[in-house]
Amino acid sequence: MKKAFPILGLLTAVLLSYALYEAMVVAPREQTMGDVQRIFYYHVPSAWTAFLLFFINFVASVQYLVRRTPEADKIANWIVIAIGVLTCIGAYVIKPLPQGMYPSSVVTTGLAVVGIYFLIKKYFSEQETDILALTTAEVGVVFCTVVLVTGPLWARPVWGIWWTWDVRLTSTLVLWLIYVSYLVLRRFSTSGQTPVLAAALAVFGALDVPLVYFSIWFFRTQHPQPVIGGGGSIDPRMLHVLLINWLGFLSFACLVCWSRYRLERLHRDVEETLALEALLEPRSNVR
Repeated sequence: MKKAFPILGLLTAVLLSYALYEAMVVAPREQTMGDVQRIFYYHVPSAWTAFLLFFINFVASVQYLVRRTPEADKIANWIVIAIGVLTCIGAYVIKPLPQGMYPSSVVTTGLAVVGIYFLIKKYFSEQETDILALTTAEVGVVFCTVVLVTGPLWARPVWGIWWTWDVRLTSTLVLWLIYVSYLVLRRFSTSGQTPVLAAALAVFGALDVPLVYFSIWFFRTQHPQPVIGGGGSIDPRMLHVLLINWLGFLSFACLVCWSRYRLERLHRDVEETLALEALLEPRSNVR
């Protein structure tokens, strides 16, 4: 695993460099907005990456809560399987699906949810899920911050305003505030119940992610309609550059999460060792 980290780091550097070249040089110039539209190649991948990290945080938090008791763990497993099955069936039974949704994409999403849940369950212990939740929340907040910064930078020359309190923008800000609150709780609370409270807050915060994503489909907002799905369209060359940038961002997020996860595990191991030494020290003095 130690050898894989520098390989991933090199791959990430190459991907990000290539993605920058594609976004700034290769991608065609948008006719209406001009070069300012190139923020799109960083704004959208940052949002997708943040959503994915918050979803992993949600799954890890749920597992940390339910795996404390075997009965709750078994019930959660069956609920996840049921969600996957119902999603696959509903994709072809519900007619019509919301505009921009296709049965194949719905089925893929349902299977991905089930797969991620059981992969985390297989490779992470109960305590490791808590570390994973903390790590993905920290990195997710960084990417969500990038979204909130690049959005107004894009909006000012296009809309003539930095910010508007519509559903998409407001719900994104609320999402950011929830996860910042999560990190503040993890950082400054010394209670033994802090991981449980934080996991409950993460589950609550994850409910805002679908609202952010679907807000421009079901509400009239200042934010543009999605260019992928939802009746939108995008130049194939732009889509190619967008996906390359997202791949680079995912690789970078994976690299940072990996590094932060290892650091947090080491920190907790040191704390456990110091606590054990503190418990054994009085006994040694008595002898």
